Amino acid sequence: MKPQSPATILRQADSKAFIITDLVNIRYLTGVNISYGILLVTSRAYHLFLDDRYIEEATGALDDYVRIHNIETLEKFLMECRECGFESDKVTVEKYRKWKGKYKNTKFVRRKGVIEEFRRQKDDIELKRFRRAQRITRELLRRVPAALRSYPTEKSLAWRLENWARELGADSLAFEPIVAFGNHTSHPHHHVTDRKLKKGHIVQIDVGARYKGYCSDRSEVFFTAQPTSLQKKVLCAVEEARDGALEKVRAGVTTHALDRTARKILKKHGFEKYFTHSLGHGVGLEIHEGVSLSHKSPCKKILKNEIITIEPGVYLPGTFGIRLEEEVIVK
Repeated sequence: MKPQSPATILRQADSKAFIITDLVNIRYLTGVNISYGILLVTSRAYHLFLDDRYIEEATGALDDYVRIHNIETLEKFLMECRECGFESDKVTVEKYRKWKGKYKNTKFVRRKGVIEEFRRQKDDIELKRFRRAQRITRELLRRVPAALRSYPTEKSLAWRLENWARELGADSLAFEPIVAFGNHTSHPHHHVTDRKLKKGHIVQIDVGARYKGYCSDRSEVFFTAQPTSLQKKVLCAVEEARDGALEKVRAGVTTHALDRTARKILKKHGFEKYFTHSLGHGVGLEIHEGVSLSHKSPCKKILKNEIITIEPGVYLPGTFGIRLEEEVIVK
């Protein structure tokens, strides 16, 4: 949930001031979408430092507490900071050394994930934007069966998905879509090729729209002929794993518990070893943010109004794969 004031961020960062260089985090706090800028959080304000390209545009899009400054005045502000936290996973070693050398009276304190933790819980405006992105994505997938009747290539269908998304009001697609035909579906992160659809191909689509910055993410499979007995068996197992995990989603459940639920079901069907990625992830301004639903990642409790995906998959090497993905707003 968005911090109520700059002081809330400083308490979380345990610092007298906090410098933010990640552009997604800057957009989250200020409402301004830029390609370059620095945000300095002090106890009473967000100080947004921009060059001349963005100052006029940003002035009309600002949230409360934000003050605009020319980037050239950043030095003056930092000179006055005795202690300043910074996003240690976003700043290069070269930049950090430059700051330490230039601002010798400022103690720079390494911090990680401060703003990202606020971003996990969405407010009403964020949820409204996500739901619009979600509706667009569902419409994209609804159009796929008709498009398959013309036997497109993977690349041409991916292009159609992007065009449709913009026609439906999306900013863009949230990521490069996965469009896989036939045995290409056994690659979880397949990149589109010029392969032409043939009757009998299984089709995997993973796509999401972005609306006013917020992403959606869904995966579905389509059959161009009667599925084989093995395909039916895998589909049944993946559907059961997805539905079983979705039933467990609630505020307070752990990421490990959700992952374990899906893997237990796939193990029952004999397919656990073919599930090669995490069960899901957080979604918001970035397509992957917040938590990872994996036993290999830190165990975290899911929060109310967090958006996560549930996406179990089974990938039989050289044969085919099936992944089913849904987003869910945690209640």
